[in-house]
Amino acid sequence: MDQTTDPKKLFIRTYGCQMNVYDSERMAEAMGGEGYVEVSSPEEADMILLNTCHIREKAAEKVYSELGRFKDLKDAKPDLKIGVAGCVAQAEGEEIMRRQPMVDLVVGPQTYHRLPEMVRRIGTGAKAVDTEFPLEDKFEVLKSRPKGRRAPAAFLTVQEGCDKFCAFCVVPYTRGAEVSRPPERILREARELVERGVREITLLGQNVNAYHGEDAKGAGWTLARLIWALNDIEGLERIRFTTSHPNDMSDDLIEAHGDCAKLMPYLHLPVQSGSDKILKRMNRKHTAEDYLRLVERIRAARPDILLSGDFIVGFPEETDQDFEDTLALIRAVNYGAAFSFKYSSRPGTPAAERPLVDEDVSTDRLYRLQALINEQASDVLEGMVGREVGVLFEKPGRMPGQMVGKSDYLHAVHVSGEGIVPGDLRRVRITARAPNSLAGELV
Repeated sequence: MDQTTDPKKLFIRTYGCQMNVYDSERMAEAMGGEGYVEVSSPEEADMILLNTCHIREKAAEKVYSELGRFKDLKDAKPDLKIGVAGCVAQAEGEEIMRRQPMVDLVVGPQTYHRLPEMVRRIGTGAKAVDTEFPLEDKFEVLKSRPKGRRAPAAFLTVQEGCDKFCAFCVVPYTRGAEVSRPPERILREARELVERGVREITLLGQNVNAYHGEDAKGAGWTLARLIWALNDIEGLERIRFTTSHPNDMSDDLIEAHGDCAKLMPYLHLPVQSGSDKILKRMNRKHTAEDYLRLVERIRAARPDILLSGDFIVGFPEETDQDFEDTLALIRAVNYGAAFSFKYSSRPGTPAAERPLVDEDVSTDRLYRLQALINEQASDVLEGMVGREVGVLFEKPGRMPGQMVGKSDYLHAVHVSGEGIVPGDLRRVRITARAPNSLAGELV
């Protein structure tokens, strides 16, 4: 009688940015080659992998807390393997093993292509830690992807690391210096995604508009040139990119927003503060006026573009006037969305040595800033009613016969109608708005 072996089960929990989502997908694919299938809960798993983010306050402590919740699972299933990946893994390294001995492996964001080898090693009872910045291209090592259909929208990492060294940020220390993937490899991966049903690709990078890939002939590519090459891929209907730095919004990239039909009218362009004093303390290397003039140029190229941003309140030495300058910039730009946070000290960054703003003051400023952003975002949603937009449908909605997708402007849109399936790109007339989404009807 034939005997079959049940596949091993992998549970991945992902924290943080879209790049971590992409990395988790690639880790799952790598482990698929080792006979693992993904499951939706840690209780089912033979291996648990936490793909971590180190941006926010107490990020490492939250990881240790999460690991503590798995102690009973490990006690009940001694063969259960537990790993920590991502930026906390890069920052903490051996410390994770010391504080949580039940962890079997620690792998940084630049070495997860070595994950299968590490898992084989821990299968012999050893522990494994790899937080190097290797010379080999992890994406090329993992270039073979499984076949089969996938969701109509996908992320694609084109650039990693950052050379900006903002005073509050750990990315240069956890992800390393800026590295851009060769354009041929990106285009190959994009074509493979389109063959599997992807119609929208979001290009990812810690500083994606600093992309400077070099092709096989030694020619340098900008992000704009890459976008135009992607534009020529038949079946790829939408292109987005995130996250950008204002200092790297080149002329050709601004022009692409006006001329490239597949490049969506949505741009995430973090500024962090509207105060020149604070921007200088943050080492942003631009002023508030520089940012506002840049926004004018982008809107001149694409008048209907929707902008989103990032803001930090309560940065060391931020005064009431500095905060009012930030509110003034927000009013001038009129954002459709934003991510905003109270400053949190990250060990090892220059700002970590500076005196903190009073916690209550920072909290009050955050509430005031978010109220303004929410008001602007609400007005943008209201302004969509009556307009006709493109919607890429992704999944069924909550109501029978309803489908949900994303508009050109990244708003969630739900439509009731016959014959809509995931992957359909349809014209929709917006009929109503909800607090965070839009309702529409097929044109």
